[in-house]
Amino acid sequence: MIATVTARSAAETQSVAAALGRMLRAGDIVVLSGELGAGKTTFVQGVARALGVEEPVTSPTFTIVQEYDASVPIAHVDVYRLHHIQELHDFGFEEILEDRVVLIEWGDMVTPVLPRDRVDVHLEMDDDPETRLITIDAHGPQWAGRELVLDPR
Repeated sequence: MIATVTARSAAETQSVAAALGRMLRAGDIVVLSGELGAGKTTFVQGVARALGVEEPVTSPTFTIVQEYDASVPIAHVDVYRLHHIQELHDFGFEEILEDRVVLIEWGDMVTPVLPRDRVDVHLEMDDDPETRLITIDAHGPQWAGRELVLDPR
């Protein structure tokens, strides 16, 4: 299932993300892609708020993984600095997939090793610096019965 929505501000991007966040369950994987500055971390912030995270949510670019306690625990992963897919395995990536929501920034770089059951989120910048075109594509049987309702307003 594919949904596309236009967000005209960071707050609307977070609202779209929150709508998705309310649908997420332990074991769900969200793969975020888009150029630098497209709003991947902003999107993660919206998901995290929807799941009850109150602390600041920042990009884990240098730590690779940041974990948050929430109604469903969250692992926020940034693979931008990884040079080889093997590095995912080296820090125990498979273990974090089991019992939490996993949000992967730059995740399009590692899709060959990810499960088919996942949500791909692509954020695209517009001519207006605040506007983002957000495309959400859910794959696999875990998503067959879930409907994406993502109105940012």
